[in-house]
Amino acid sequence: MISLENRTVFITGGSRGIGRAIALACARKGARVVIAAKTDSPHPKLPGTIHTVADEIRELGGEALPLVLDVRDEQQVKQRIDEAANHFGGIDALINNAGAIRLTGVEQLKTSQYDLMHQVNARAVFTCSQAALPWLKQSDHGHILSMSPPISLNPRWFAQHGPYTTTKYAMTMLSMGMAEEFRRHGIAVNCLWPKTLISTAAIEFEVGGPRLMAQGRKPEIMADAAVSILSRTAEELTGQALIDEDVLRQDGVEDFEHYRYAEGDKPLLPDLFLD
Repeated sequence: MISLENRTVFITGGSRGIGRAIALACARKGARVVIAAKTDSPHPKLPGTIHTVADEIRELGGEALPLVLDVRDEQQVKQRIDEAANHFGGIDALINNAGAIRLTGVEQLKTSQYDLMHQVNARAVFTCSQAALPWLKQSDHGHILSMSPPISLNPRWFAQHGPYTTTKYAMTMLSMGMAEEFRRHGIAVNCLWPKTLISTAAIEFEVGGPRLMAQGRKPEIMADAAVSILSRTAEELTGQALIDEDVLRQDGVEDFEHYRYAEGDKPLLPDLFLD
């Protein structure tokens, strides 16, 4: 396992939810963390900004750099990644965590909503990875990790929300390609997806409300799995679409109850795309 001490991790969508949890988990391992997201000022409903997460990291004794970033803006992506690399002396890992979700079929989905999902999901993996590549080449432990699922062609995952499905699968397919393309540079490229629903603001406000929240796990399970992946070498692990629970089981974890969002024995909901 490779230490994350003094390594720089750049996280998109890092102001709340899974991104925030990964940022804090990396900081606890000694990483310097770049929190890149659109949320520069407080949202009336959703807690957390790039600045509050940076403050949390500093309270842990870590180093943090909050940067305003819209992953749809390719010029801004390059500027922010270069700014972060110049600030910390390089970039060792890119976490493509920013995401957009609309669980709607083709008939009802607006073109603007499809464009948003494509730009924030699939296209951002391309633009962020391309911008980070010169810096990752300079690292002795370069890694790209995207929050996207294993690919299942079961029609059930296309029937009700084909547009969203295709943008998430595109993230995974692009990652598989980059794993082979960047192998010669020693850069690992992997994907991570949760076994169960993760209880975040996106679930509460975009998908199913508080009832679904009680049937999910805390974002910390994804964060712990992400840290485990980032701690492995490219020779050990690249080109894989991994499940959080499977990653942690490989590390010897057997009890996952402390990750449950709500107390009780209500059955946990499997996440999308897992047959």
